[in-house]
Amino acid sequence: MTANARQWLLLTVITILATTALWQLHLPAALLVGPMLAGIAVALSGGAIALPRFPYILAQAVVGCYISRAAQPEILTSFARGWPLFLAVVLATIAASGALGWLLYRRRIMPEASGIWGTSPGGATAMVVMAEANGADVRLVAFMQYSRVLCVALAASLVAHFWQGGQDTWLEVLWFPAPAPETALPLLGLVSLGAWVGLKTHIPSGAMLVPMFVGGALHLAGRAVAEVPAWLLAATYAAIGWRVGLGFSRRVAGHAVRSLPAILGVIAALMAFCGLLAWIVVRATGTDALTAYLATCPGGMDTVAIIAATSPVDLSFVMTLQTVRFFLVTLLAPPMARFLAGKARERA
Repeated sequence: MTANARQWLLLTVITILATTALWQLHLPAALLVGPMLAGIAVALSGGAIALPRFPYILAQAVVGCYISRAAQPEILTSFARGWPLFLAVVLATIAASGALGWLLYRRRIMPEASGIWGTSPGGATAMVVMAEANGADVRLVAFMQYSRVLCVALAASLVAHFWQGGQDTWLEVLWFPAPAPETALPLLGLVSLGAWVGLKTHIPSGAMLVPMFVGGALHLAGRAVAEVPAWLLAATYAAIGWRVGLGFSRRVAGHAVRSLPAILGVIAALMAFCGLLAWIVVRATGTDALTAYLATCPGGMDTVAIIAATSPVDLSFVMTLQTVRFFLVTLLAPPMARFLAGKARERA
């Protein structure tokens, strides 16, 4: 067995063990954090392997298909009823996260635009993919994003848990659902489209964004739904986690650890700001506090969806605000990162 084969075998074994342990603990983002930790362990122990570009492009396309399912038809109705409030809350959250990211850059805690991407309150996986395509340090962005996901999801889970008198909010997953041509064919088509865009064009994050927007439009129009089976999503997250983790070095890991107090402070500040927004939503609309809290939580959208689906809340309200914020962050994050990083460089 070659040295590379041994490293891939070691990576696979560590991934299975780490992911299983995190999953059994009901930790959010276990399917991505486990492979990322395994990649970091192999990289810091002297590993020299890296995930090839093609499977990473395919992983981006699958993530785009998975996100496209968030574009539910009922979200349009909910958004139309309260769009001024939704936009105000979303834009305030984006502005706050941008200011905190700029502060990390200004204080030289995070290099270049990494701090700005790391604080962006969109889907963590999407932000990691887009950050790499836009020149940020994807390792530090991933470290910040998934630290925030863990903190926010833990807080949201605890709030929902005690709000319901101690009921568990974890949902079981059907790993190998029966094949359905009506969802498998759109998935295959969108993944193929994303792969072509990622390999043949220079659109930043195009492999993810094109399937995401095309699939979302098809879903909203009632034309097609690209359902991603759990086993494929797990493999996709493993590929992205390996891509990030295997790129770590001792220098980057040391920088991440040294920055952890500042990162946790920024996460706490963003969570507190979103809590204030939740209070404003309750006062302005009469929405119950748990609905407002889950709706304004700064990520991740899939984790909040699981918690909201098993809680006595207005699920449509929660997912509308979360989805609007995600798509706006996806559109606004690249120009905002470039603008704020440029301003920070000028002042420096």
